[in-house]
Amino acid sequence: MHSEYAKRGLASISRSRWNPKPVSVLRHAAKFGLFLAVLTAPAFAQNPSGKFVGSTVCKACHPDVWSSFYKNAHFKSVASEKEKPENTGCEGCHGPGEAHIKAHGGKATIRAFSLLSPKQTAETCLRCHSESLARSNIHRSVHTLNDVGCAQCHSIHKAATPKFLLAKREPELCYGCHTDIRAQFNMPFKHRVNEGFMACSDCHNPHGASSPTWRMAARPHMVKQDVNEEACLKCHFDKRGPFAFEHPPVRVEGCEACHSPHGSTNSRLLARPVVFTMCLECHNGAGTFGRTGTGVPRLSRAHNMTDPRYQNCTNCHVRIHGSNADPLFLR
Repeated sequence: MHSEYAKRGLASISRSRWNPKPVSVLRHAAKFGLFLAVLTAPAFAQNPSGKFVGSTVCKACHPDVWSSFYKNAHFKSVASEKEKPENTGCEGCHGPGEAHIKAHGGKATIRAFSLLSPKQTAETCLRCHSESLARSNIHRSVHTLNDVGCAQCHSIHKAATPKFLLAKREPELCYGCHTDIRAQFNMPFKHRVNEGFMACSDCHNPHGASSPTWRMAARPHMVKQDVNEEACLKCHFDKRGPFAFEHPPVRVEGCEACHSPHGSTNSRLLARPVVFTMCLECHNGAGTFGRTGTGVPRLSRAHNMTDPRYQNCTNCHVRIHGSNADPLFLR
């Protein structure tokens, strides 16, 4: 279609009755050519045409990229010598380079990722990176739905980390958008992410996660889960169970019912500063027949909350995450 427009445009110039100066003709042709380049560049950049010429010819114009490409994880497509041309080296991502070579460069003659939309970039990367279940939910992930593409987190040629080719190191990469989480990790009680003991990707899957079985699927975005279990249990495995007597909030609402996972001003990352105020959010004595409308047992009348002895519930109810001995989670 675009080539037909080009023919019509050039034909209209040749059929003109006026006899302009050569300079004006060149200017007119240059403007018309620029218009066509802008019109066709995104479509051509997504699906460049031509023959595959191999990655070796790229080093003539891109020596800085070629000199360090052997350190890149994508270099194994060249080293194996078993991949098809469309999956090998530079042309595996940027498409066939014949037109690019003949034109002596230019973004409009190759698949230039700076001209692609985040969705088009993801489609290109998923040609090879779709084999893992970790990326099975990428199209409905919060990142993709908010136009966060692969190139905004990954840097193929100038990566800050050899592993995963990230544009910046974790957690600085995540803090670029999630500034509120940076503040939480500076609180007195926190997970040691800033110290390098753990990373954001230990708990989160930036490519999207399946809907979990806890909290009726209303949980923070892209939290990893192993066999329908929260990411917390990967480290806090003593809380995993199964238990003969389970504390319903642990299974139904999840750890965040009581804890702030990133950081808190309270010990043990609790959402409230005093233990009994946390427990009283549910065990507040409301309802009839000793239970609330949601089936939560009310407190015993022997519990006087003004007495310091009863203000630390975990002194007696030590197995609050679940117990195999007592339904009230006593010792």
